[in-house]
Amino acid sequence: MGIDLIIFTVLSAIAIAAALGVILSKNPVNSVLCMITCFVAIAGHYIMLNAQFLFVVHLIVYTGAIMVLFLFVLMMMNLNADIEPQKRNWLKYAGAISGGALMLVLVAALRDASVPAIQSGNATDIGLISNLGKTLFTSYVVPFELSSVLFLSAMVGAVVIGKK
Repeated sequence: MGIDLIIFTVLSAIAIAAALGVILSKNPVNSVLCMITCFVAIAGHYIMLNAQFLFVVHLIVYTGAIMVLFLFVLMMMNLNADIEPQKRNWLKYAGAISGGALMLVLVAALRDASVPAIQSGNATDIGLISNLGKTLFTSYVVPFELSSVLFLSAMVGAVVIGKK
């Protein structure tokens, strides 16, 4: 068993355990912390795939910005158990049945799926930031610049709405 397989197995186990922690945790703050752990484990998978740009963007955007936003929202919501409405039993059963049906569909879809063989020993430069930059600024320069204008207009709109 190679070191890559060991690292992949450990990262996968951490991601699955953290995802289960998100679902099964009663405390919303613990759930968010488990989600951060899951995101960091997934970022480790990006490094193993030689996708450094996705690793950095995933850490900055998801683990940094979105999780901090979730924590602020949870702190501002003031969740108290006495004012929270109780869920009915039939709603819990309906959720379990629909989740089980989704799992059956996913298992049936993945049962016949084939995984292409990974060529070990051939280092690829697909996920490197320099190759991504060359592609963005040669083949996709017009859509890249249009998206920057769109983001700029969204920021101006957010400032205008925030001033009102």
